[in-house]
Amino acid sequence: MGLSPNARLDIHDLADHLGTKVVSAERLIAVDRLEELERMQAFAFSAATFNVHSKAYIVTNPLRTAGRLASDVAHELSHLLLKHDLTEVREVGGVPFRTCQPEEEEQATAMGGTLMLPRPLLITAVSQGMSPEQIAATYNVTTEMARFRYNTTGVAKQFSRRSG
Repeated sequence: MGLSPNARLDIHDLADHLGTKVVSAERLIAVDRLEELERMQAFAFSAATFNVHSKAYIVTNPLRTAGRLASDVAHELSHLLLKHDLTEVREVGGVPFRTCQPEEEEQATAMGGTLMLPRPLLITAVSQGMSPEQIAATYNVTTEMARFRYNTTGVAKQFSRRSG
């Protein structure tokens, strides 16, 4: 996509680049049905990818925050980039659905975070004095994601040595 290693990636630009359409579930079903599912099992549905006529569609949950929605889309795009297969059947609220193997879910979670907050971007942000909370606000991710990437990439340790 021509981005520098420390550039912000707009996750919707990546979806367009990959020919994937992102659709809010409220365009497909009533929001009260989503709220009902949320009451039955919190966070049972955040996003899902469907292939329809050889085109990928990511359906997102409009009940999520903007940062969480971006993370969910990054996660689903990671499944596509990693060419994961939907092989495992699970049931939520009596409705069966297909998902990936647990290790593939972990891979997609790790890659999604890397897409949104690559280490070079974090180094640039922290060198400008940004905290994980400021990184979250600036780069449209959750504070939890910013803290996770800040700590697991070694950036926190790297910058604590400089200031210590």
